[in-house]
Amino acid sequence: METLKVIKTGGNIIDNDDALAAFITDFATLKGPKILVHGGGKLATKLATQMNIPVQMNEGRRITDADTLDIITMVYAGKINKNIVAQLQANTCNAIGFSGADGNTIVSEKRPTKPVDYGFAGDVKQVNTKTLEILLKNNITPVFCAITHDKNGQLLNTNADTIASELAIGFASIYNTELYYCFEKNGVLEDVNNDDSVIENINTESYKTLKENKIIFEGMLPKLDNCFHAINRNVQKVCIGKSDMLFNTNNRHTTITQ
Repeated sequence: METLKVIKTGGNIIDNDDALAAFITDFATLKGPKILVHGGGKLATKLATQMNIPVQMNEGRRITDADTLDIITMVYAGKINKNIVAQLQANTCNAIGFSGADGNTIVSEKRPTKPVDYGFAGDVKQVNTKTLEILLKNNITPVFCAITHDKNGQLLNTNADTIASELAIGFASIYNTELYYCFEKNGVLEDVNNDDSVIENINTESYKTLKENKIIFEGMLPKLDNCFHAINRNVQKVCIGKSDMLFNTNNRHTTITQ
């Protein structure tokens, strides 16, 4: 069975033109079928502020009202997505940009309004692989932004880490799927102020202990929850770290196991 790499990038890589260009150059050289998922970085917040649209957050998650949905659709599915696709083409990697609505690839439902009303936020319910399979077999790389749809005409803001996890799970019966979360750190850190304090292996039991001892908390928890969601649903390999882990497995990073 062929290996498919699902790679998510975001955070400071998206916000830094040089870092993004370097990542794309590396990504383009990867052999075999691959899917890229990207987050939105800080550009949506910057644009909303410029347009006097309030930025509302709850525990690090964006509350997406109608005006905010317009902004993030323009930024995620427009500027960021098309910029990445254009740079991939410049690196001779043929790519097509996607939201979940394109090809009906990812269907979500609007998140319940209780206990917190996140507005037009979507939780993934279905991944349809048929359109993507055709592209992958023809050496075309899908590039996903963090927007899905509900199949009733409504776009929904959806966590990019979740999209990457669900895509990897959706393809697990067709490929040996590997999921990589690339960001600016060497991996999950025992001490957030020490880049060398990488926790190289985390399994279900050690994850529970790390949470109980407050060693891992806040922003890293949703990402790790997505990692375990994937590894428990037949995704072959899940790793977190800098993008150089894609090319040299000896480079320090965090591997998630059951």
